[in-house]
Amino acid sequence: MPRKNRRYASAAPRPLPRDGSTFFGTRSVDGPGGETYLVRQIGASAAQKFYVCPSCHQNIPPGVAHIVAWPEDRGEYRRHWHRQCWERR
Repeated sequence: MPRKNRRYASAAPRPLPRDGSTFFGTRSVDGPGGETYLVRQIGASAAQKFYVCPSCHQNIPPGVAHIVAWPEDRGEYRRHWHRQCWERR
């Protein structure tokens, strides 16, 4: 006799932080001005839009791997950087 696939009713889903820090691969690093930044690497396949790097003011076209970084306490200041620009900052 086959086993039944039991789904247990879990508690209500827990609220996630709005700053995006719960995504896999997000890490905390020291950034400019001594602030703590949350940093996430975006792979080439996930990069689907044009962005402008805040350091060199050049385009980051779709299909180019890059970094997304923002201050830990201010998610609305999220910026997309070239990897080399982020490492040089």
